[in-house]
Amino acid sequence: MLWDYRLARQTFKNIKRFPKKEREKIFTVLEEMKTGPFSGDIKLIQGEENLYRRRIGNYRIYFRPIKLQHIFDISLIERKQSH
Repeated sequence: MLWDYRLARQTFKNIKRFPKKEREKIFTVLEEMKTGPFSGDIKLIQGEENLYRRRIGNYRIYFRPIKLQHIFDISLIERKQSH
């Protein structure tokens, strides 16, 4: 069964600020996640309930799966800053 995703309004606005090439890559990965949201570089965020992170190069997608509805809510997509 295919999954779907929901972007928080602010997350969608933030994505618009990313370079076009990075935006396209993120949306490609989101479409891939519809067939298997737990594939790729996924980690459960410790200290949080049901919050996962998927790494895409320098970007991170934070999401919460709702398994009964086959939806994953994306709360944040951010660029990882180097220290």
